[in-house]
Amino acid sequence: MRPVRTAFAGALLGTLVLAACGQTAPTAPSSTAPAASGSAAPASSAPASSAAAGFPVTVEAANGKVTLAKRPERIVSLSAAHTETLFAIGAGPQVVAVDDQSNFPQQAPRTDLSGFKPNVEAIAAQKPDLVIVSNDINKVVSELGKLNVPVLLEPAATKLDEAYDEIADLGAATGNRPKADELVTTMKSTLDQLAASAPKNRKLTYYHELDQTPYAATSSTFIGQIYAMFGLVNIADKAPGAAGGYPKLSKEFVAQADPDLIFLADVKCCGQNKDALAKRPGWKNLKAIRNGQVVPLDDDVASRWGPRVVDLAQTIGAAVSKAAGS
Repeated sequence: MRPVRTAFAGALLGTLVLAACGQTAPTAPSSTAPAASGSAAPASSAPASSAAAGFPVTVEAANGKVTLAKRPERIVSLSAAHTETLFAIGAGPQVVAVDDQSNFPQQAPRTDLSGFKPNVEAIAAQKPDLVIVSNDINKVVSELGKLNVPVLLEPAATKLDEAYDEIADLGAATGNRPKADELVTTMKSTLDQLAASAPKNRKLTYYHELDQTPYAATSSTFIGQIYAMFGLVNIADKAPGAAGGYPKLSKEFVAQADPDLIFLADVKCCGQNKDALAKRPGWKNLKAIRNGQVVPLDDDVASRWGPRVVDLAQTIGAAVSKAAGS
């Protein structure tokens, strides 16, 4: 889903996650250059005069080619991950409303709009000149199209290259392409450095918990690919139903696999921690619990595919280094 052309500048170059407990938005880099961590301050927006020079622009999204005649100034985001990206690339001042799950950054104009149950009338009441969604629930794309409201459908990324492409799309669509390109470059560089410095000779095993059911994520998922960068072996890959990417594991399966590391993505939502895991039948003597290798994650960061992927990778990298040295 890359930006495919501008009317007078030639071709532009661009480069369900199952979240058990809801999603939160990532961080924004500084106005000069994106910081190595996704948790930097929001970038300032480009001057309107320079940003307007790139329009009209056509961006190829999941719903086809979307043409924007001018730089949007009333953006509505119904995706927490994309809200994060908008602020990270300097488009924050152009955003007038975000959905009820977009709780990061703090200054995002959060409303009771829902990305899971989109209300076209409520969205239209914001008088948007661009709406960004990550799914087409209730045919929101076509319904807004009937009102002549441009919509970018940018689905949950299934791999890092898709996440980078979507950041580039949002940069092109909002007139913030240079900052979007900087952000992608910095993310790639930081992730490469983190992966390269990780000790991979131990072939440590891990379990990523989405909820207490317990559902897990395999190596084929977006987050599973992040773990794979650190040479980790996913116990869920051998579970029944793993082909779907998010198998429901039995507590006995996890106990038998006895992973070296356990990563919890159900902390804020569900109060899970090492002590809670130890109370589960057969889990008290798991290596990860005995050795203090239960890693609490930020539920929101772990369920998104925007700039704070870097923060997630830093947490994983630190945990791997600690476990490898123990």
